[in-house]
Amino acid sequence: MLKFELVTPEKLVRSDEAHMVVVPGVEGQFGVMEGHAPFMTTLKDGAIDIYKTPGGEPESVQVSGGFAEVGDNGLTILAESVEG
Repeated sequence: MLKFELVTPEKLVRSDEAHMVVVPGVEGQFGVMEGHAPFMTTLKDGAIDIYKTPGGEPESVQVSGGFAEVGDNGLTILAESVEG
């Protein structure tokens, strides 16, 4: 399972595990699963889709601005604001 955190400047919004998280990067959407290569990108406004299980229906969370970082500890999303 992929560990991920969703954070705004005010608080930790979510700390969870998922099968895959699809993130709206400025160069297009990308999916992150456990073992993904490390990188960092700027986010564009849009939905983060959180898949708890393979083939399951995603939970969508709207984000505005910020960054996404994939590293040894999983995925960290630093969003300017979060809705949903």
